Amino acid sequence: MSSSTIDAGASPQQATEDYHHYLRPHYLPGIPAAIEVPDAPLSDLLETAARFYPDRVAIDFLGATLTYHELLEASERAAQVLRTSGVHKGDRVALIMPNCPQHAVALYGALRIGAVVAEHNPLAPAEEIRSQLDAHGAQVVIAWEKGIDLITDPAADPRAGGDPLKGRTVFSVDLSAAMPVRLRAALRLPVERARQQRAALKAEQLPAGVRSWDKEVTGAHRIPSRFPYPAGSDVAVLLHTGGTTGTPKAAMLTHTNLRANANQAIAWVPMLHEGGENFLCLLPFFHAFGLTFNLFCAVQKAATQVMLPKFSVDQVLAAHERRPFTFFVGVPVMFERILDGAQKRGTSLGTLRYGVCGAAPMPPEVGARWEKATGGFFVEGYGMTETSPIVAGTPMGPSRRLGALGLPFPSTDVRVVDPEDPDPNREVPDGEPGELLVRGPQVFAGYWEDEAATQAAILPGGWLRTGDIVRREDSFLWMADRKRELILTGGFNVYPSQVETAIRSLEGVADVAVVGLPDGARGELVCAAVVLAEGTAPDSLTLEAVREHAERTVPRYSLPHRLEVIEEMPRSQIGKILRRVVRERVLAGDE
Repeated sequence: MSSSTIDAGASPQQATEDYHHYLRPHYLPGIPAAIEVPDAPLSDLLETAARFYPDRVAIDFLGATLTYHELLEASERAAQVLRTSGVHKGDRVALIMPNCPQHAVALYGALRIGAVVAEHNPLAPAEEIRSQLDAHGAQVVIAWEKGIDLITDPAADPRAGGDPLKGRTVFSVDLSAAMPVRLRAALRLPVERARQQRAALKAEQLPAGVRSWDKEVTGAHRIPSRFPYPAGSDVAVLLHTGGTTGTPKAAMLTHTNLRANANQAIAWVPMLHEGGENFLCLLPFFHAFGLTFNLFCAVQKAATQVMLPKFSVDQVLAAHERRPFTFFVGVPVMFERILDGAQKRGTSLGTLRYGVCGAAPMPPEVGARWEKATGGFFVEGYGMTETSPIVAGTPMGPSRRLGALGLPFPSTDVRVVDPEDPDPNREVPDGEPGELLVRGPQVFAGYWEDEAATQAAILPGGWLRTGDIVRREDSFLWMADRKRELILTGGFNVYPSQVETAIRSLEGVADVAVVGLPDGARGELVCAAVVLAEGTAPDSLTLEAVREHAERTVPRYSLPHRLEVIEEMPRSQIGKILRRVVRERVLAGDE
């Protein structure tokens, strides 16, 4: 049965108002069944933090700091720069840069005037970035210096009257401008190491017409306080995603979506101290988990955000020794590498009371090591870009189930249905796999200029089709697999993550990805691509051994019929295994 009895035709707001209908077994005492859904702009979070905690450090970037008062002032100057550059309410402003103070300033400045922030991966291929810019039509782009080449038109020759900037207003961000004085001075030294570091941060030459974001923000006036604010229902952010079908899209998240999800996350961890936490910000801000937890939850709790431009264990531990972290959101590979680095360095992690793992399941042994090293808890969170992003989480206490996606968050309604007939009023029995439907105030407003995809994703009554196959047992949700990564073989559904879990525990296997390969009339063949553990001989692991080990926990039809040994597992910037890339490489090797 459903964990909620709310009418399927109810709006997300009605669902929240009817909180007494939510059945929430296993919730910890003090966690509400429903949260307040603010009809207010995101910029209000920063203004409130600056009003009550003006001298609290908001951002620590490699040791350089900004207080909440300074961050608010800078964002209001940024808002004025954008306003005088022709940005109006609803216009898109593209951000292409790593995590840095300028990113936070630009984002809150754009949000203050009702612009739509379009986030981009600064490490994405130029073709992908240009396609995204053309799709959402941003006329103002703020990019770090090394990212300017991603947006310029290489075919446009200024000497022949061409415009490499394609008519856009482009601002460049100098990452070194936000660094401590000592680091900026070190970059200017006439030594090879300094030259290499400069080359990694700064462009040799910028195209004509590119304006300095840092200089213009520093010299601008603050936007007048009377300037109108956006409404909660206005679109705040565009995040690029494969969506529930795998086709690239831009998800529209409103101010209310993101503020509601921040409230849900904070309600789940009620022991956070306002004005007293230090968040380690490693997940990139173009990723929904990184954006919501670090730029919104942290600001709402007036926490200090310890920012790093990229994930480096040495930099993480140095920052921790300078400003001890209390809260961290990351992916399993980050947890594991931080643990390994701290152990080698002899660094205590005892101040880290909470760790939130998202985007990929936390291996039980890594979670156990984390809790032993920190003395705190780790929470596994499940979500997707279209839900701002969090849908469910594991409780911090004896009722949690390791390996589960968790319990639906406050004000979040879920149903598990037949993916071929996704009727929210007809659920599959508990324990059986089905597609997860989600409804709540965090569910997005749709895909940018793609009504067909929006209608395919959102059912009548506000139910979002996640495309994920899950099962529910005693109110907890468990992942069966991503629908778009299901392997269809001989009429059976094979869930890659289940087979990967079965193989990963085999001695000699360091990592594994399971993919489907074309197999004629049978549909697909199950292929396991493994990275061998250090010291394991390549010929010591056989397909027969893998099948024998996996058969203990998965059905026979799920067993791999092909074994590939690979040197390194392809992962996204946030640590997700890229099964699509694995599949492409295996197929390319067959040609």
